[in-house]
This record gives sequence, C-alpha cells and structure tokens, in this order.
Amino acid sequence: MAAGDLYVQGARVWIPDCVEVWRVAEITRGYKEGDAVLHLRLEDGSALPYPIEFQLPPLCNPDCLSGADDLVALSYLHEPAVLHSLRRRFLEANAIYTYCGIILVAINPYKPLPIYEEEVIYAYSGREMGDMDPHIFALAEEAYKQMVRFGKHQSLIISGESGAGKTASAKYAMRYFTTVGGCLGDASMEKVLASSPVMEAFGNAKTTRNDNSSRFGKYIEIGFSQAHVTGATIKTYLLEKSRVTFQAKAERNYHIFYQLCASATLPELQGLGLRGAESFHYTRQGQCAAAQGADDAADLDSTRHAFSLLGVPEAEQLELFRTLAAILHLGNVVVRGRDRRGDGCFVEPADEALGLFCALLGVEASQVMRWLCHRKLVTAGETYLKPLSRQQALDSRDALAKHMYGQVFRWMVSRVNRALRSLEGHCTSIGILDIYGFEMFELNSFEQFCINYANEKLQQLFNLHVFKLEQEEYVTEEIPWVFIDFCDNQPCIELIEGRLGILDLLNEECKMPQGSDGSWAQKLYQTHLSSSHFQKPKRPRDAFVVCHFAGKVEYQCDGFVEKNRDAVPEELVGLLRASKSALLAELFLEEGDGPTSLQSRRSSGPRMAGRPSRRSLPSSQKSKKSISSQFKASLKRLMEVLGSSTPHYIRCIKPNDGKQPFMFDSRRAVEQLRACGVLETIRISASGYPSRWTYQEFLERYRALLSREELMGTDKKQICSLALERLLQDPSKYQCGKSKVFFRAGQVAYLEELRYRRLRAACTLLQRHLRGWLARRRFGRARAAAVCLQRHARGMLARRFARMLRRTRAAVMLQKTLRMVLARRSYLRVHQAVVTIQAFARGMFARRLYQQMVWHQKAVVIQAAVRGWLARTHYARLRGAVVYLQCCYRRVRARGELRRLRAEARSVEHYKQLHKGLEIKVIQLQCRLDEQAQEKQRLVEQLSGLNAAHAEEVQRLRAEMQQLREDAARDAQVQRLQERLAELERHSVKSCLGQEVEELRQRLAEVEAMKLQLGEERDALIQRTLEQSQDLEEQHRRAARESQGLLQELEEERARYQSLVQEYARLEQGYENLRDEVAFHRQSTLRRSPSSESFLGSESSYLSSMSTAPSRDGSDQQAEGLEERWQPVPEGLQPQPSSEAPLNGGVGQHPFEKAYLLLLGQLNAVNEELARTREELRRSKAPVEPEERKPLDFLKRRNIAEMLGLGRSPEKVAVDDDLKHAYDAVQVANRLLASQLREEKQQHEEEVEGLHLDICSLKQLSQQQAALIQDLQRHQGQEGLQHHVLRLKEENWELAQKLEKQERTTVKLQKQLRAYAKQIQELAVKKEATGPAQELAASTVVPSRSPMVPSLAGLSQAMLAWRMEDEGRIIKAIITDYKPQNSPGALPDLPAYVLFLCFRHADHCCDEPRARSLLDAAIDAIKRVMKKHSDDFAMVALWLANTCRLLNCLRQYSQDENYWQGNTARQNEHRLQNVDPQSSCRSLGALAVQLYQQLIRTAEKRLKPMIVAAMLESEPIQGLSSSCPPGPRRSSAAPAHTLPELLQQLGSFRAALDHHGLAPSVGHQALRQLLFLVSGTTLNYLLLRKDTCSWSRGIQLRYNISQLEQWLRAEGLQQSGAHEVLEPLVQAAQLLQVKKVTEEDAGALCSLCTVLSPQQVVKILRAYTPAVGLEERISPSFISNVEKQLQDQYGGGPSQLLVDTSHLFPVHLPFTASPLHLDELRIPDALDLAFLVRL
Repeated sequence: MAAGDLYVQGARVWIPDCVEVWRVAEITRGYKEGDAVLHLRLEDGSALPYPIEFQLPPLCNPDCLSGADDLVALSYLHEPAVLHSLRRRFLEANAIYTYCGIILVAINPYKPLPIYEEEVIYAYSGREMGDMDPHIFALAEEAYKQMVRFGKHQSLIISGESGAGKTASAKYAMRYFTTVGGCLGDASMEKVLASSPVMEAFGNAKTTRNDNSSRFGKYIEIGFSQAHVTGATIKTYLLEKSRVTFQAKAERNYHIFYQLCASATLPELQGLGLRGAESFHYTRQGQCAAAQGADDAADLDSTRHAFSLLGVPEAEQLELFRTLAAILHLGNVVVRGRDRRGDGCFVEPADEALGLFCALLGVEASQVMRWLCHRKLVTAGETYLKPLSRQQALDSRDALAKHMYGQVFRWMVSRVNRALRSLEGHCTSIGILDIYGFEMFELNSFEQFCINYANEKLQQLFNLHVFKLEQEEYVTEEIPWVFIDFCDNQPCIELIEGRLGILDLLNEECKMPQGSDGSWAQKLYQTHLSSSHFQKPKRPRDAFVVCHFAGKVEYQCDGFVEKNRDAVPEELVGLLRASKSALLAELFLEEGDGPTSLQSRRSSGPRMAGRPSRRSLPSSQKSKKSISSQFKASLKRLMEVLGSSTPHYIRCIKPNDGKQPFMFDSRRAVEQLRACGVLETIRISASGYPSRWTYQEFLERYRALLSREELMGTDKKQICSLALERLLQDPSKYQCGKSKVFFRAGQVAYLEELRYRRLRAACTLLQRHLRGWLARRRFGRARAAAVCLQRHARGMLARRFARMLRRTRAAVMLQKTLRMVLARRSYLRVHQAVVTIQAFARGMFARRLYQQMVWHQKAVVIQAAVRGWLARTHYARLRGAVVYLQCCYRRVRARGELRRLRAEARSVEHYKQLHKGLEIKVIQLQCRLDEQAQEKQRLVEQLSGLNAAHAEEVQRLRAEMQQLREDAARDAQVQRLQERLAELERHSVKSCLGQEVEELRQRLAEVEAMKLQLGEERDALIQRTLEQSQDLEEQHRRAARESQGLLQELEEERARYQSLVQEYARLEQGYENLRDEVAFHRQSTLRRSPSSESFLGSESSYLSSMSTAPSRDGSDQQAEGLEERWQPVPEGLQPQPSSEAPLNGGVGQHPFEKAYLLLLGQLNAVNEELARTREELRRSKAPVEPEERKPLDFLKRRNIAEMLGLGRSPEKVAVDDDLKHAYDAVQVANRLLASQLREEKQQHEEEVEGLHLDICSLKQLSQQQAALIQDLQRHQGQEGLQHHVLRLKEENWELAQKLEKQERTTVKLQKQLRAYAKQIQELAVKKEATGPAQELAASTVVPSRSPMVPSLAGLSQAMLAWRMEDEGRIIKAIITDYKPQNSPGALPDLPAYVLFLCFRHADHCCDEPRARSLLDAAIDAIKRVMKKHSDDFAMVALWLANTCRLLNCLRQYSQDENYWQGNTARQNEHRLQNVDPQSSCRSLGALAVQLYQQLIRTAEKRLKPMIVAAMLESEPIQGLSSSCPPGPRRSSAAPAHTLPELLQQLGSFRAALDHHGLAPSVGHQALRQLLFLVSGTTLNYLLLRKDTCSWSRGIQLRYNISQLEQWLRAEGLQQSGAHEVLEPLVQAAQLLQVKKVTEEDAGALCSLCTVLSPQQVVKILRAYTPAVGLEERISPSFISNVEKQLQDQYGGGPSQLLVDTSHLFPVHLPFTASPLHLDELRIPDALDLAFLVRL
C-alpha cells in the first residue's frame, strides 16, 4: 500500500518532542512521493513544516484502538503508540495494568487502590486471562491454571527499577496464590505471608526513589501439591552490603536498624546499649532517621511476630538483635592516627562503643583493638605484623560490619526457608522472581554492572520465549512463516561472561597480589576494543562503556576489584568464630567448611608457605570464590530454573520521580519501556502479523464493507478472503489461518478508515433523506398554518364590521332612552325636594315642643338609675374580696395535699426499685417497644386532654371577652350618662352630681386596668398552651425516633444472632469432620467386639446430639439425670468385661477415645446406682394391705415393668421381686406426694389471697393517683405541675405492669396446681384394679391398622403414643429415610406434624426429658441429612419448611397467649400443658436459620456460573454490539448462559419453595438474597471489565434488568424488597446511558447515582468506552468534577469499590398458624409408622 494512501489530509502522526517525547500533529496537505516536507498542524493550532529526512513520522492509531487492554492489538505498533496508550489508560481510566503480549505492564500509582480486596481475588479466580481487565491477579490465575492443568512449573518474572512497585507486586501475587490455591494448613499460609515482613526488614531500605526499596534480588518458589500450597523456598541474589556502612543523603540503612533504635526502651532490649538512630554512625549518614509514614516501633513488633510464626524462638531473636546492635556499635568505634603522616593508628581502650561491641559478642577487647589497627603478613618462614593507616583501619572496620550483616542476612534467609520448607515436598511450583531492573546512573559501579548483566540474561530468555510463542501461533494457524532476524544480545553476554570476558579479566586481576582497578581497565581496552558492544570513553579516566540492549552504560572501574574480592580480615573473623555467642559461631561456621573453620577459631590464623607479599591474602580467601563468580553461578542456576518453567512477565514502571499519585512523566516512562523489553516485544510482534481476529469478529466488525454477493456465502473464511482481496489487494498484508485472519501492522487502521468512510457515507445518505423529509414536512406544516391564518383573519374582519354596525344602532337607542330618563329624573328630584322641606319644617316644630315636655321627666329617671348603680357596685366589690379569700385558703390546702401525694409517690417508687426484675435482652427490647407504644398512646391522650383544656380555656376567655364587651357597653352608657350630667351641670346641677361623677371616673379607670390585665393573662395562657403543644409534639417525635432506634437495634441483634448461628454451623461441621477422621483412625487402630462397636455407634450419635442440643438450666439437667437413672438399659449397651481391656489399653491415644471411656464409665455408674436402688427396695420391704396386693398381681400379669421404666433381668423371679418393691416404693411416694401437694395447695391459696390483696391495694392506689392527676390538671398554671403529672403517669404504668406480672405469676401457680391435681388423679387411678389394666392393654398392644389411620371425631386427643425405645425408628422413618415422592398426596410438612404429635404424647405423660430427647434427635438427624444432601435445593427447602412448621406448631399450641389467640376451640383443646417448649423453640429457630443459610449457599452455587454470561455477555437486543472490537484475549464465543435460563432457574427455586409449603415471606427473603447476588456480581464484573462500560452495553444491561423486574411483577414479588437490591445495577446502567459532557450533566449524574458509591461511579466513568464517531471521550476534568461533587455530597470517607456478595441479610422467620386440626391429620401407611398408636 502506497504511503500516499495513508498520509492523507486529516491523518494524524507522531512527531518527536523534547518534553513529551512524542506529540500529535495533523496532516494539512496530503503526502506525495518525493515530497521533502510534510505539512502538519499541532494541537495548539500552529502550523509546522516537518522535514522528511529518512522516513515518514509514525501514524496514530484509530480512537477505537487507543487505550486498548493489550498493546499488541494496536494497528500501528511503535514507541509513541505504546506510550500514548499507557498514558491514556493511566491518567484517564486510572488503569495501572496493561497487557503487552505476554508482558503485564504495571505502573506504580503511588496511591492505595481498592483493587486488591478478597472479592477481587475471587472475581478473577477461575476466569480466563482475557475475560477481565488486565490485573496481576489475572496473570497469577493464568500461571496457577497452567500449573494445575499441565502439571508444569511456572514462574513470574517481576522486574523494574527502584520504586516501580516490584515488591508490592510480588506480595500481591503471593497473597493470590495462598488465597486461591489454599494451604493444607492455616500455619503454612501464615508462614508464607509472614516471610514478607522479615525479608523487608532485613533487605529493604529507604532510597531517594523509593521508601521501601528492595536492595537484593529474590526468587520465591511456592510449592504446590494437588493444587494446594505446601511450602516455599526463597533464594536471594546480590545483597547491597555497602549500604550497611554508607548511605547517600536522604537515604537510610536497612529498616531493621531503625526498628531496633525506635524500640530501645523495651525491657528485653535494655542491655543492648541502643539509643536513637541519630546516635550511630551507620544510621545517621543519610540525615534521614525517620521515614515518612513509617512507624519503626510497630514494624519491629510485626517483624518479631513474623519470626514467631516462622518458628524462631524468642531467645534466638534476642541473640540476633544483639548481633545487629553490635554492628551499630562497631560503626561508632573511633580510630585515631598516631602521627600526621598516618603510618599507624590506634583505638582508645576506654572507647565506649568498642566495649559494648565486645560485650555483646563475647570477644576480647584487646584482640579487637589489635587486629583493627594491624594486619598479619605471612612469609616463607616468619610472620609479621604491619600497622595500618587510619583509613585502612576504617575500611577494615567497615568490611567487618558488611561481612557480619551479610552472614546475618544469609542466616535469616536459611531460617525462613527452614520454616517454609514442606516435609512431604511438592509436585509443581510457581516461582516469583523479584529482581532489579536495568539501571543507568551518572556513576555506575560494580553493583550496576551485575544488575545489568542479570537483565541481559533475562532479556535473552524473554526474546527466545516471545519468538517461540509467535512461531507456535503461526504454525498452529498453518500460515506461511518466514523466520525473522531479531536483535539477539548474545554477543553482549559473551562480552561479559565469555572466555577472557569482562568477568574473567576481573577475577584474574583479583588473584593478582598487586591487582588494581587501573590495570584491569587497561586489560579491558587491550582485549575488547575491537568488540562492537565495548567502547572506551572519550574522557581519559578508568572507565568503559558496554552497549546493552537498553542502551549504552558507562562504568567507573573504581572499586570493582575490591568489591569483587569482598576481602574481610581473617584475624577479625577468627575472633568472631571464637565468640561466646552461639549464633555468631553458627554464622561463621557455615563459611569455614568443617575442621578448617574450627581450627581457625583456635588460632589467629595458619602459617602458609609462599612467596612474600605486601598484601595479606589468607588461605580461606584464596580458596573463596569472588562475588562475580558466585553471582554468575547463581544466575546460571536461575536461568536453568526459569528455562524449565513457563515464564510470565511483569514489568513495573515508575511514572515519575516525585512519587506523586497518577502523574505521568513521559520521558521517565519511555526510558523504562526501552530498558524492560516492552518495545522489543512490540518490535518482534510488528515484524510479523500483530493484528489477529477471528473470522466471526471480522464479519461482525466490517460487515459494512462487504458486498451483497459476498454476504450471500456461507463459509466465513471464504467470505473474509474475498473481501480482503478486494479491500487490501496486496496478499502480503494479510494471511488467512484456520480460525483467524492475520494482518500486518497498519492494516487494521486502514480497514478502520475504510469502515469509517463507509459509515460516514451511509450516515450522509441517511441525513440527506432525513433532512429532505424534515424540510417537506416543515413546508407542509407552514402552508397549512398560512391557510388557517388567512381563514381566521378574514372571519375576524367580517365579525368586526358586523359588530360596528350593531354598535351604531345601539348608540342611537341609548341616546334616546337616556335623554328621556334624565328629564324624568329632574322633575322627580324637584318634587321630592319640596315635599321634604315641608316635612322637616313641621317635624322640627313638633319635636321642639315635645323635647321641652320630656326633659323634666328624664332628669328624674337618671337620678334613680345612678343611685341604683352605685349600690350594686359596692356590693360586687365586697363579694369579690370574699371569693379571693376563699381561693387563697383552698390553695394552701391543695399544696399540702400535693406534698402528701408526692411522699406517697416516692414510697411507691422505692417499692418499685426494690422489686425490679431483670429480663433478657430481646425481651427488654420488646418491652421497650411496648413502652414506647404505650407512651405514644399516653401522649396522644394527654394531647387530647390538653386540647380539651385549651378549648375550655378559650371558652372561658370568650366569656371574659363577652363580659368585657358588656363592660364596654356599660362604659358607653356611663359616657352617655356623663354627657347628660354635663348637660345637667350646664343646667345648674353641677354641685349635686360632681362627687358621683368623680367616682364613676375612678371606676372606669379600674375597669380599663382590669381589662388590660385580663388581656395579658389571656395572651400568656395562649402562649403556654402553644408551648405545651410543641413540647408534646417534640416528645412524640422523640418517642418515634427511639422506637425506630429500638427496631434498628433489634434488627442488628437478629443479624448478629444469625451470624453466630452460621459460625456455630461452621464449627459444628468442622467438629463432624474431625470426628469422622478420628473414627476412621480408631477403626484402623482399635479392634472391638460387636457389642462394643454397637455401643460406640450409639455413643457417637449421642455425642453428635449433645453437640447440637441447646444448653439447659440446672433443673432440666437434674430432671434428665433422674430420667436416665430410671431408663431401661438395652442389652447391647450392657458393659462386657471382654471389651473393657482393649478400650482401657487405648487410653491416652486420642481425646475422643478418652471421651468414649468416660461415657462408658458413666454408664457403669448408672447401672451400679440401679443395682443399689434395687437392693434398697428389697431391704425396705414392708407388709402390703390386701387391697393393694390385687393390683400388684394384675400388674405382674401385664408386665408393668416396662411401664415403670425398670431394667429387665434374665431371671423371672428377680423381676417379680423388683416389681413388688417398686410398687411399694410407688405407694410410699404417692402418700408423700399427696401430703406435699396439700401443703403446696394451701400455700398457693395463701399466696393467691395475698396477691389479690396486693391487687386491690394497687387498684386503690391507681384510683388515688388518677384523682390526684385530675386535681392537678385543674392547676396547670403552676410551675412544674406538668412534669409531676407525667412522672406520676409513668409510675402508674409501671405499677400496672407489675400488676400484670403478678397476675401472670398467679396463672403460672394455677397451672402448677392443675398439674399437681392431675398427678393425684393419676395416682388415684392406679390404685384401681380394672381401670389400669385396660389402659395398659390399650397402650402396649398395637391393633392392626388400615393404610390410612382414621381420626375419631370427638374422641381423638391428637397425639401418637410411643415409647422411648421407638425414638430411633421414628427418626429413621420420618427424617433419615423420608422421601416425599413415596407418599403422594401427603402434606409437604407431614414429618413436622408427626413429630409434634409425638411431642404432645410426651407432654401428656409429663415426660419433659423424653420430649426434649425426641426433638434433639430430630435436629441431629436433619443436620445429618443436610450434610448428605447439601447440594440438593429441594431437599434443603423441604426440611426448612418442616423445621419452620414444627417451630410454629410448638408456638401455636403453647401457653403463650400471643400465639394461640387465633386458634379454634378444637385447636385450643390440644395445647401443651406440662412441657415448656421455649428452649426447643430456640434450638429449632437456630436450625431454621442454618437451613436458610444453606439454602442460599446451594442456590448461589447454581446461579454464580450463570450471572455474568446472562446479564453482561448475552445480547438479547441484536445489533447493539460494542463499538470497540474485542481484543486478542477476548473470547468471541457465544455466552454459556442466557437471561431466560437465569429466570428459569430463579423460577425453579421459587416453585420449589412454594411446593414445600414454605411461608411466602421466607421465599421473598430468599429471592431478595439471590437477586442481591445477581446485582452484586454483575456490578462487580462491570467494574472489573472495561469492555462492558459502553453505551450499547448499558442498553443491553437495562433491558436485562427490565426483564428481571417484569419477572418479579409476574411472580407477584413487588413487595419482596428485590427492587431495592437491583437499584445499584439500575443506576449503573443509567450511568452508562446518560450524557457526560457539561457541568449540568455532572450535577444530574450525581443526583442520579444515590446508591452507588463515589468510587464505583468514578471507576465506571474512567472505564467508559465511547462509540467511535458517535461519542466523545469523557474528559478528565468532567470526571474530576463528578468526583468532587460526590465527595461533597457523601463525604470523603472510605468506601468499598466492589459489592460484598457474601453478605447475608438477616432472615426473619414469621409465625404462621396452621389451619389444620391435629385430629384430622392423615398419615400414609408408606411411612411404616405402625408402631405408633393414635390416641
């Protein structure tokens, strides 16, 4: 394809940039062959003429491919495309993981992300590598899966520079393997994870690039056996020992030193002489004693805890800390020079650091001082001591410190390996290689050379592996493959490790006595200057340049020879070998190889023959391998291990040097990409066919490019071949394989361009037709509107003209009529005026005459009225004073009465405090709820009372207002009187009435003042009433809030209880497993007789029943003990002497055997107690009356021994004697019981009488309080009165509660009295002869039964008679062997009814132990059945329904009034009378909760494989496929499950629950839990898969949710709470569909997502993939705006990213009464219950 077809106008290219490395530019003029300049336009709009020198700039990929999960999927594979994709994923989507072929590129976010939780681990477990977003868990799962599937060793190679996140990635991979693979024991898992803090403490340090940088390489090999972790082994490489003695600025030594210094105050570390880190030379050089965000003291605790888990005892830990402290003190030893020339040096004997060093290690201080400052030279015949200079002594000291720490590190690694090593070994393994990446600094020394050498070897292995995978892919697809030449780094490796290579010359120079770095450099120049990978630097210094695969690196030769030798003074090492410290001796024994080491401990060093030398070379160092040789050998072994395994590569990238979260430095990133081999992978892939699509994917993506004739074909491969021949035309640009089509680099982009043009042309055509249709429709509407407007306008003008004509005619008529009216009105006005004047004149004269006659008469009347009013006023004033005095007196008496009532109330309160009882927590909550309800009712009543009082007050105020109006009228009258008096005064009566007028004025002033006072009092009363109303409303709201809080507490308590039940079930399951294992071992080690085996079986069942039975109180246990003492002992349980010996011999072998022997001893004790009882009965034989012997004879004939529960004896005579004595004992017991019953009855009557008196007194007190309250309510205006009223009401209510409790006690005593009376009646009946015989015959002889047992109406007691020995048969028939299909037509909860009928018989016989034993056995049997059928949903539903039915029957027929109120009269006759079922109800409730949880787990196992495929992967709406093509790892196969299958499965669950008669509310809760699983799982996978976050997928998901909602409506489950659990998924689907551009969109989005957490919303937005050509990519500013608004709305607290799908909602088991009458129950004959008798 010509370049002119690609470099067209509008195409985008990458051009180099000095800041961003690469930047985007758009072509403004198409390129033609021969053009020297390419015209470009930058992003800022500026034009740029780009000169074309050698090649055209690289093209940009289409938007649909940019940011892909796998970089190999890019059409154009080159450096800028890789860098751009990584930057976009990292900054816009916050995706730190990206695939690049077989490499996982991991970018350090420098911020904790919620993507490593346990839910994420299980989400990736079992999934294919391409099904989920790139993640280290996906790569770990791929390695684990290949290991399990093919049984081949795997390896994870993690590399990168310091601070890139290698150590964290290794820890995440280890955690994944230990979590998914599991361990054979919890201790193994803890040890594997505990190795990390130990290795980090001794091998990690703070550097300028990383706060927790690993200063060594390690290879962790995790062993597996049968897919379970068995152990691990750690191998280390090239520890940076120079850090022990020197640290650069802003760096630290190894963490363990700072941890010890921070914990110096611990008691066990007091003797080490430790101080702060700034006090030691080896820890203060970097001037960074504390690391940001690190707690060294807490880290030491973690390190010590990890040591303990790894099996290192406390004493060895302290010894290790002693050695480390000695290293610190060694650094503080001061060496002084003897003179200025520096020929000698010395150490002060009083040096404190030296003393501490020697004391801690147990060596002599003088010897240390001597050999620190001198060196021993050995010649042929003599030995010389050479003094060292000060600098040489300091170097010797530092060399010793480094050597000691290196030995400590080796010992620590060996102890970790010893703890992690598995005894049984492993079949396969997964290795994790955490090794340093390629390093290139300004100054590169020996360490960087070894690191880069190791990376050269790893890169060679990587290139071979990538090339091999490419070749296998092409061979599998059967396409022509031409072997390409790729850049092999074997010449560089040969330069380093080959014969006469760099390492050989270095080792040779180290062997030379006078070898130096300069002479070694000259040898390098002479030997390797001709090599293309070796260069000499231009500057004249001892250095050399090696051309590595990642670039040229210049190494300074200074220090190479010394570091390679790793020389340590043998004299100082000999002193340490002779140390008293056992650990130190062990450290240096490992190096000496047996006797040589021991000999070196006894002498200062052996004499050696050889030529004289000025350099000391002890024998051990001459035979010791150099560092480079050791590293080369270990690297060779590592390559062999990696070559024998399947490698998986993780390349860690450091995005910036400032450790800023989500900040991407392109220059630093591209340097690391070049160094880690990612670009080499791209280059190898680009040389072949990097783009690979299946034929199905190609057809779905490029269907728009196919012609109609091509679409008519049926063979997909042929269709693709024809289309590609027409589209690409060059056969070398593509290849068609067996299942895929392969494209050269750039061809997919070309096809995308063709597809874009075709779709653009189609869109243009659609827009043209659509716009034409819209224009025609717009014109038609405009024309119709114009015609309509004309029609209406013409009509309006015509109507306007007609209206004008009508108005003209009307105006003429109005003028005529108006003129007539005006003339008539003028005449009438003149006539009326004349008449009026005449009338007024005549009236004036008449009134004037009449007024003169009346004035005299009225004066007399006024005088009489005024005098009468004065007299009445004086009387009213006297009457008011009297009434006021009466009120004061009555108020004083009322206050005295109030004080008396308060004293009585306090005494009642004291009585209440003395008799306050305690209740359990749940009953307290219920009582508090009842109290709140009553309080609410009381407040409502009080409010109504206050309203009534308020109404009365208002009525009174109205009356006062009426009185005031009357006063005002009276005032008006007085005013008129005053006016008249004034007139009279003017007529000479001033002197007579002056005094009276003054009095009237004073009275008027008093009336006005009283009026104002009444008004103020009225306002105050109204204000007080309003305040009281507000207080009552506030109390009402407070009570409502408290009720809500109590309900919430009850719900939380229920959830905690159910979690405890779940934990109890888990522990019980573990106990069952352990018991089965013990039984298996016991069967293999013990040999038992048949009788002992039967006893063991019964004992094991007894133990299991005891493990599940609820705890009982002391009285119940005593009753059980008495019952066991009188129970018959079967023959199989009799102790046999022959079986005791082997059992006793096994004592001490196992705890369960001890328990077995203990139970056997208890059985023997019971038998001995029974024998003693028989003996005592024989001794207490007494004469029996004749009438008492007759029943005895009859009882002998009827074998009454079975009814009395005594053990049978093989001899008949003994049985008769025992029965006789037993009968005598029964008669004596009867008399005692009768006397005791009479006494208790009399005592009970006295108690009842006393309670009645208490009730009467309490009622009187209640009446007094009510009267007091009424009296107090009349005086509500007084201060504090309302508070007293409320308190008295509370006390009254508490007294009422106490009264109710006393009444319940009375009822209970009455029940006991009835029970005693019933016992007396039974004892009296037993004295008769004929009656008992008939009853015993009816109870022991079982008549023949028909297939269905009929019920006798009116005679049935609704119970099934059974005996204790029939318990096992009952449990086996209705639980163990019960199958519903064998009893067609029977009730689904028939076993529950049968058990309850048997329970009623035990209750009828007053046999509470037998009833509890039956229920305990039933519970144990149900658990065994559930363990056997744990995966059968129908079986679990069956027994859950039966457990609930049995629980409801026990409640319905109990004595609790709350449950039996809805019973019929016949059902109330069958209530339980003697046995309290409360403890049994608790046990059954716990069992029901366990069954419900097992039901949910069983359903989840079936649903989990279907959810993702049905909800996310299936496409019920065809044509809405994702806009982005699937990547090379995505599976294009059809989903395994669809939504109808999921709905069908849910429907089958609901049908099973309904079929077995489970309560609808329980079924609703189960379906709500399952839909929560569906919603949570779907949302989790939506968050973890970037390809699902698109608009089309949101449409598909919303449609699937609507189908779920429609199914819920069809099933009538709208009120089950399922809609609430689906709401997060609904909001996620809506989030994918809404517009996401402007700030208004951000606000609408935040208001929409009310259930999703902020992290989930941001995660979906960052992963959103826009449709190509239809949507724009979401801008980072929009995401930041949404994130800020969500944080402001919901707060910045931590929130979980993934939904915890293992969460179980607390289940509520409602009480549902059974409408069935027990006497109408039909028991099928197929149950084989003929031994039970219907009574």
